[in-house]
Amino acid sequence: MENAQVAAKNRILLYGVTGAGKSTLAARLSARTGIPWHHVDDLTWQPGWIPTPLDEQRRRVAAICAGDQWILDTAYSAWLDLVLPRVELVVALDLPRALTLARLLRRTAARIVDGKPVCNGNRETLRNALSRDSIIAWHFRTFSAKRRRMRAWEADSDGPDVVRLTSPRAVKEFLARTP
Repeated sequence: MENAQVAAKNRILLYGVTGAGKSTLAARLSARTGIPWHHVDDLTWQPGWIPTPLDEQRRRVAAICAGDQWILDTAYSAWLDLVLPRVELVVALDLPRALTLARLLRRTAARIVDGKPVCNGNRETLRNALSRDSIIAWHFRTFSAKRRRMRAWEADSDGPDVVRLTSPRAVKEFLARTP
């Protein structure tokens, strides 16, 4: 897909594995296009790392998707059924496992050390990073399924347009060509 076509899209989903850079790219794409970005972690986590109840997540996502312009960044699938009928473009960050895991480990370590809030006042801790439910464990549990999903979307001619990016260079070039 040409980037001129990307510029004509107003409802964009950035999807990928944990650590792929979805939020970073979403923020940059929003700044470049003026399309509002909705950081999904802020919609799905309450203070104290308490998950927002699924029915409330779905309500929030449905309200966003009802709008004419939005960018969502997500690795979650619990409400993709609300997003996919409305999305005009999926930007799939299908980066290698070694790269995304290394990024995730660096990011998690930095957040543990600096103590900066991540979403809704939450902070990453060593205890959280080492738990069975950690973001690192999540990376291992979900990587293959997310990769299959992105590739299936790309192969589905009846679905939304998909731009699958497979390297940091491809991501950089995609953003540089986006008006």
